[in-house]
Amino acid sequence: MSADDERVTTQGEEFARALDAARDGSEWGFVELFRSVQPALLRYLGALAGPLAEDVAAETWLRVVHDLARFEGDEDGFRAWVFTIARHRWLDARRAAARRPPEVYDGGEALAEIPSSEVVADAVEEAMSTEAALQLIATLPPDQAEAVLLRVVGGLDVDRVAAIMGKRPGHVRVLSHRGLKRLAVLVQDPAGSGHVVTQRNHPTVGRV
Repeated sequence: MSADDERVTTQGEEFARALDAARDGSEWGFVELFRSVQPALLRYLGALAGPLAEDVAAETWLRVVHDLARFEGDEDGFRAWVFTIARHRWLDARRAAARRPPEVYDGGEALAEIPSSEVVADAVEEAMSTEAALQLIATLPPDQAEAVLLRVVGGLDVDRVAAIMGKRPGHVRVLSHRGLKRLAVLVQDPAGSGHVVTQRNHPTVGRV
């Protein structure tokens, strides 16, 4: 077994322990689950739901807490389950928002509370480097954007994305391919200016 295989196995074992602990009511276990999924979840929801992202994420975790004891599966299954709940909450929030007058949004907080200056610096750098990439993804047709977000940002496989989106795996592959192809064009020339955007500025684009 290679060093990379050993690291993946260790991480999988740690997640399994955290999941078992969370099912038993351990705060430590739930915190570990939250930390493992929340950053990608916020990026996914941020591109889809905009100012509603944090509220939708909060509602998602409330549902996770409520149903966690009944969840059965591994890390990939857990991530897919959380993203499925988030998608349902987002659709509910979108329908509710359409029925009420628009609210003025002041931008809110871009980052969650972070305990140390070192982590703050890392988070700010990451937010700055990924914001442009997420903005590019958000310009794609909705189905392409969601497929790319779930595959690239969520780290889910085609079958799980297909289940979440209610589409066939082949359709998801087509959506992802078209979305990534379009993003490649935008990365090379986002404004028709001939300017090439570097991978550093767009770390999520093209990573599958």
